[in-house]
Amino acid sequence: MKINDVIQTVVSIVLLLALFAVCCLASFFAMPLFYASIGLHPPDVLVQVINSLMGLLLAIVIITLLRFNHMAQYKKAFNSVLQATEKIAKGDFDVAMNLRFQDDEQFDKLVKNVDTMALELNRMEKMRQEFISNVSHEIQSPLTSIRGFAQALRNKQINLEERLHYLSIIETESRRLSKLSDNLLKLASLEAATIPFDPQDYRLDKQLKSLILSCEPQWQNKQIDMEASLEEITIKADEDLMSQVWINLIGNSIKFTPKGGQIRVALQHRGNKVECQITDTGIGIKEDDQIHIFERFYKSDMSRDRSNKGSGLGLSITQKIVAMHNGSIRVQSALEKGATFIVSLPK
Repeated sequence: MKINDVIQTVVSIVLLLALFAVCCLASFFAMPLFYASIGLHPPDVLVQVINSLMGLLLAIVIITLLRFNHMAQYKKAFNSVLQATEKIAKGDFDVAMNLRFQDDEQFDKLVKNVDTMALELNRMEKMRQEFISNVSHEIQSPLTSIRGFAQALRNKQINLEERLHYLSIIETESRRLSKLSDNLLKLASLEAATIPFDPQDYRLDKQLKSLILSCEPQWQNKQIDMEASLEEITIKADEDLMSQVWINLIGNSIKFTPKGGQIRVALQHRGNKVECQITDTGIGIKEDDQIHIFERFYKSDMSRDRSNKGSGLGLSITQKIVAMHNGSIRVQSALEKGATFIVSLPK
């Protein structure tokens, strides 16, 4: 038996004895008045016995009433829990019982868990609805463009230059739709933990150097000054998945850095961690946006122009991949002063 159970038992016994003593005391003062009212004068011994029995009976009545009230409270609470679970089963997660039972830790925990479960299910349902709304919006946008320009191509009066321009837009929107579909599948696989995950030892500095060179046409086209400071570092990670992380981050830096800007990629040891910083001189991120940028489909106001269109899934995918490797990612930025994304990974 636990020490808490022993203490509770002792306290219960003391309270019962105290109740019995109070009831006997009440009987001791009340019974003489009763005898006097009916003109009865029993022997002293019988008086003591009657007082004790009446005290015991009074104590039993009080305990019974308290027990009945306690059971009524439990029944009411049980019915509340039952109604709450029925509402949850029907898909109504707007449940909050706000009942507390300080004298019954287990039942109190049950009620709290039901409240918590309803709250989490309600939050997940809102996220699901928001996700569906966002997906519908993101898919509808390129489809509308494709349909509009496809209809415009039926006009026999447009010249060849306009026709090629329309076809180019249709091709761009088709690629955007394909990328959105690919990212949605990738995000779903990451969240369901069904994507292949095969950590192996490899040179992270070589991977970053290779990816920077593969993006050379993009940053050279914008006359961006690309600088890399890479320590020789070997980590154990899934090389393909981490490649997606660096492509997303470097790609974003190139996308949001104006012509003639600078990007710096730095890789170094930080105690028992490996840290990669990707810094640009781009448009930056507002402080209010920084806490949301890793959310699915979130796009800051500065990234909504047509030239910088994206699905809003890249950073969400990046964060999940980094988390799979027990790492972390954060951002340091100010509007119009560039941004630095810092990825920290265990050695």
